[in-house]
Amino acid sequence: MPKKKTTTLFEDSLAELELLVNQLEQGDISLEESLKSFERGVTLTRTCQKALQEAEQKVQILLEKNGTQTLEPFTDE
Repeated sequence: MPKKKTTTLFEDSLAELELLVNQLEQGDISLEESLKSFERGVTLTRTCQKALQEAEQKVQILLEKNGTQTLEPFTDE
């Protein structure tokens, strides 16, 4: 199931990114560890952005009718 894998990848990446941000904000790690965490955070951010772009493209495809995009009202059903 690619959908589940993408969702899990996004959620896992976001959770790891949140942990890294918390560690960096606390300031209890060395400069070298901070730089490694920052680099990892950049990678995770790119992964999350890619997953969000893919989701947006899927939504746009689903909303496209007769070659034109139409806005659909959101219903919470």
